[in-house]
Amino acid sequence: MRRMVILGGGYGGLRTLLGMLEHQLPNDVEITLVDRNPYHSIKTEFYTIAAGTVAEKDVRLDFPEDKRVTYFYGEIKKIDTKNEQILFSDTSQTLPYNYLLIGLGCEDDYHGIEGAEEYTHSVQTFEKARKTGLAVGNLKAYGKVTIVGAGLSGIEVASEIRESRKDLNIRLLDRGASVLKAFDSKIQEYVADWFIKNDVDVLHHSNVEYVEKDGVCNNGVCFVNDVTIWTAGVKPNYLVRELPFEKDHQEKIIVNDFYQVPEQPNVYVVGDCVASEFSPSAQLAGQQGDQIAEILLAILNNKKPSKPKEIKLKGTLGSLGRSDGFGNMMQKPMTGLLPRLAKSGVLWLNKRH
Repeated sequence: MRRMVILGGGYGGLRTLLGMLEHQLPNDVEITLVDRNPYHSIKTEFYTIAAGTVAEKDVRLDFPEDKRVTYFYGEIKKIDTKNEQILFSDTSQTLPYNYLLIGLGCEDDYHGIEGAEEYTHSVQTFEKARKTGLAVGNLKAYGKVTIVGAGLSGIEVASEIRESRKDLNIRLLDRGASVLKAFDSKIQEYVADWFIKNDVDVLHHSNVEYVEKDGVCNNGVCFVNDVTIWTAGVKPNYLVRELPFEKDHQEKIIVNDFYQVPEQPNVYVVGDCVASEFSPSAQLAGQQGDQIAEILLAILNNKKPSKPKEIKLKGTLGSLGRSDGFGNMMQKPMTGLLPRLAKSGVLWLNKRH
């Protein structure tokens, strides 16, 4: 048997699996998907869990049932590329592979700031988003919440919590001169105005020096705080950073045109773990997964794979609560209800797929 192992049931791993299952596979191919949870987590919606506006079941999807796939649920201890096997933390069992796809996603990057990892909450995993939601939900009236980072995740977390809890004092620490610096100025201005109207305090040119249990020190001023949520950058999963492969300046693995690790061509990398000209996103990971599925199907059928086409992203959509939003649609910046409805539509389509 030829063993194909997929590490991570996120957007890249799942799209690769679905793409392969849409075709006839050779009888000697055995696929195993490994994840810590027995379901696919819709990570782009974790901010709703943090704010308590959506039930957990609404951001989970069952993995596809197919006799050609085996699922293994557990925490990975090590990716042993020398002996071509996966080791686990909670069992002595090992999982050998002939082909490996690494799609383990990312984790928070605390940039070496003292206390950040110990005293902040996160939305990077289902478990962490759940804990964040409990912390926010348990706050008494007029409690203080600080979100560090004003990128897409920080904006959605802050706006969703505001819609959920009108009574809370919410502060957003932005390192730059404007929120959403990667977006068009029209969108930046719209979102900044939304925060003013909805009484969210945004502090620009922030520089978090350290975090304590009950506060955040920013530019020499220490704010008393009840809950601090970290959305100030990510880096590849630590298991990926430990691998003996060539990486870029962001510690992402460098691959060839076929998503293969040059040192070991039977190892493929997708999503937040692979070096790319694009910023990490579910959309990017999904398109990469589709391409890797085609490559693997060719190789498993002893054919030469075609070089993947250039990735073309369709834009980014973000929410400001349930009825407002922003995004790039048809190559134009748009704000208001339309991009919010578009985001809901994309989510619905992904669930159907």
